[in-house]
Amino acid sequence: MIIPVLILQVLLAAASGCAQASGKAVFILAGQSNMAGRGGVARGRWDGGVPPECRPNPGILRFSAGRRWEPAHEPLHSDVDVGKTCGVGPGMPFAHAVLGASGVAAVGLVPCAAGGTKIARWARGSHLYDQMVERANAAVGDGGSVAALLWHQGESDTVTVADADSYRANMEDLIRNVRSDLGLPDLPVIQVALASGEGPYVDRVRAAQLSVNLPRVVTVDAQGLQLGPDHLHLTTSAQVQLGKKLADAFLGNFAL
Repeated sequence: MIIPVLILQVLLAAASGCAQASGKAVFILAGQSNMAGRGGVARGRWDGGVPPECRPNPGILRFSAGRRWEPAHEPLHSDVDVGKTCGVGPGMPFAHAVLGASGVAAVGLVPCAAGGTKIARWARGSHLYDQMVERANAAVGDGGSVAALLWHQGESDTVTVADADSYRANMEDLIRNVRSDLGLPDLPVIQVALASGEGPYVDRVRAAQLSVNLPRVVTVDAQGLQLGPDHLHLTTSAQVQLGKKLADAFLGNFAL
């Protein structure tokens, strides 16, 4: 039987993706909108701008909402954070930097972030938490290992004093729980200290993030990175900077 050229190309690409996936270092991307990516988004539309640091690379894969490995491309969260318009986030620049400096064969990204979510919605047993753990386990079902959790969240917890003051305890519980449920007691976690927030208690949430006291947890500070016109979401260039900061934190503190 003669296989049409287009079908053959698709089959070869899928085979290549599976081969790469079996030797990948997997990173979970979780939190809310600034992790999902709003770079280049204005008035509900993404401008389509993709910087060089965010372009596709054969060694960078994403785990789709349908639980399949595929070549990674912006927006990484387009089929995961479906309630919002997604743009550029920190995941692709992070993966490019890690791939270039670590010598791993492939980097696998597992998008899990959801815009507008308080940390309480990520408690063990919640839909978001269970989905994150489920997707992470499925992502390494054919090989590879979870190398770290990258977490950028908290903007929605700046609205009330109660949410801000409970943030540290909630974050430490989340870290303990995800390590337990993935069977990875030493899983590296890199969290981002906020650059912005939806309410007046940004400093309280930042203080909570900076005071998290658990082993193998590193905090990257986003303060000072450029915000878009809404004064909440990072611009495309700021997301590229953040992705590189996350990569430097991972490479400087943990080994693959």
